[in-house]
Amino acid sequence: MRKLVYYAAVSLDGYIAGPEGEFEFYPMSDDMSWIRERYPESIPTELRSQIDMPTDTPNQAWDTVLMGRSTYQAGGMTSPYAHMKQYVFSRTLEPVDNPQVEVVDTDPVELVRTLKGQEGLDIWLCGGGNLAGQLVDEIDRLMFKSYPVIAGGGISALAGNFRPTQFRVVRRREFDSGMQLTWFDRT
Repeated sequence: MRKLVYYAAVSLDGYIAGPEGEFEFYPMSDDMSWIRERYPESIPTELRSQIDMPTDTPNQAWDTVLMGRSTYQAGGMTSPYAHMKQYVFSRTLEPVDNPQVEVVDTDPVELVRTLKGQEGLDIWLCGGGNLAGQLVDEIDRLMFKSYPVIAGGGISALAGNFRPTQFRVVRRREFDSGMQLTWFDRT
């Protein structure tokens, strides 16, 4: 069965973005080369050529990506991850004229359960915090890139109702920039 993996950058105080969706405050460094090698599908298709990455680099971990409307619109691209099937959850966004992008205005839990039962690589929950909050009971693994930055406010990594959910650390890697990538599996 496929897993739902929530992979996101997060500040020390638990925000994935600033109040207006800003994320430029996360320091960029050579950490990206390691991530690019192991999770190439996390690099938007249009950005690949800018970082000397072949646009046809095969997916290794995920072949499907889930996004909320704000996350989808942040990049300003119709199909940010053309190398994957993309589901955008929104009750206000019009359908997109692209076979790789499907706008979904129904319950995300039901779709995730259906996707988990299909063949393929795992499913990447890219963001945002509201969508992650709705899917918290379906998340099998968290992969948080924790940056040594305090945002002070913004979009919470998991917005919604108070619902304590246990995960355990299964791996951690620290980078020269101070960023730590931590893998957590549901207990």
